[in-house]
Amino acid sequence: MTASRILVTLALLAAMAAVTACGRRTGLDTPYEAAVQARKDAEKANQPVPPEPEKPIEDKKFILDPLL
Repeated sequence: MTASRILVTLALLAAMAAVTACGRRTGLDTPYEAAVQARKDAEKANQPVPPEPEKPIEDKKFILDPLL
């Protein structure tokens, strides 16, 4: 390998490592939780309030769930 290929490879690895470290360390919000939070934020900011979100239906078990 030439020095330029090694340098490009190292730069790409460093960029991938930097990108993978981005994000929140908390659990993900469900769409329902996000809609409820959006309503609360709109009420605080005196903006038009989005429609009331519907409660989600209870999750059904899926055969591959234990693998995840």
